[in-house]
Amino acid sequence: MRLDKEYWSSRYQSNTTGWDLGKVSPPLKAYIDQLENKNLKILIPGGGNSYEAEYLHLQGFKNVYVIDLALEPLHNLLQRNPTFPKSHLIQGDFFELQNNFDLILEQTFFCALPPNRRGDYAIKMAELLEPQGKLCGLLFDTEFEKEGPPFGGSKLEYLTYFSPFFKIKILASSYNSIAPRKGKELFFIFIKN
Repeated sequence: MRLDKEYWSSRYQSNTTGWDLGKVSPPLKAYIDQLENKNLKILIPGGGNSYEAEYLHLQGFKNVYVIDLALEPLHNLLQRNPTFPKSHLIQGDFFELQNNFDLILEQTFFCALPPNRRGDYAIKMAELLEPQGKLCGLLFDTEFEKEGPPFGGSKLEYLTYFSPFFKIKILASSYNSIAPRKGKELFFIFIKN
């Protein structure tokens, strides 16, 4: 299976987006609500319908960027929130992105990548972040019965990818996940070395 632009576009066109909560993820909302610096330059990779980007924008964060392979979710975000800057919506390959950010929010992108790209993901995140920049979000703490996406994993596995590039501030079971994901998600904050 090729997880390319056509694959993800077809998932949006057929409305087979089981990962989409239809709202901002509660753990990420709680994290965002603690942020005070509205000037942070923030990236949401593989952002999908990007309820987190919408929420950040409505809270006054003006430097929020979303990148996704598929065009459909970027259009969906603009339809819901026409004041979101079009120039901050990037249709493209995350691994080809050239920019720097203070904060990157992870919400279902990592688990959508083939597992053999996880090392590349950690390297690219470190490349995109400013010194002392943060990578925060959610990772699945479970293995799935059927072949992904999503692809599961474990805390121990994730440490092998991220420890060389990041100080692990938090990597713990998420206490405020949605009911179907309770006990199956890790909330994390990694700080670039």
